[in-house]
Amino acid sequence: MKRNVLHEIMTSAWRMFRVTGESFSECLKRAWQVYKLAKAMKSQVVQFFYQKTNGEIRQAFGTMKDEVIHDKVKGTGRRKNEDLFTYWDTEKESFRSFKKFNLIKIA
Repeated sequence: MKRNVLHEIMTSAWRMFRVTGESFSECLKRAWQVYKLAKAMKSQVVQFFYQKTNGEIRQAFGTMKDEVIHDKVKGTGRRKNEDLFTYWDTEKESFRSFKKFNLIKIA
């Protein structure tokens, strides 16, 4: 595994640890889940579950395949929020996002 990938996962885990106050082992597990979700979304549509900010559990089908989102991406000029995971929702046909530390599971 490449060193920069491990750096990204550990950075994400420490960020979750500071924000949520959960144990570091739980934050590390969640950071690995987020990494695996992003990697799977690069090649296929993935079903996953996360908790919305209002407490509701959402089932989502998302992807980040270049063939699907290539012509839909446009920049806003804003800095990226490191706490959010953005994906293309195949059911709603639009971009959606959720807080990385609210990911529950990947189906």
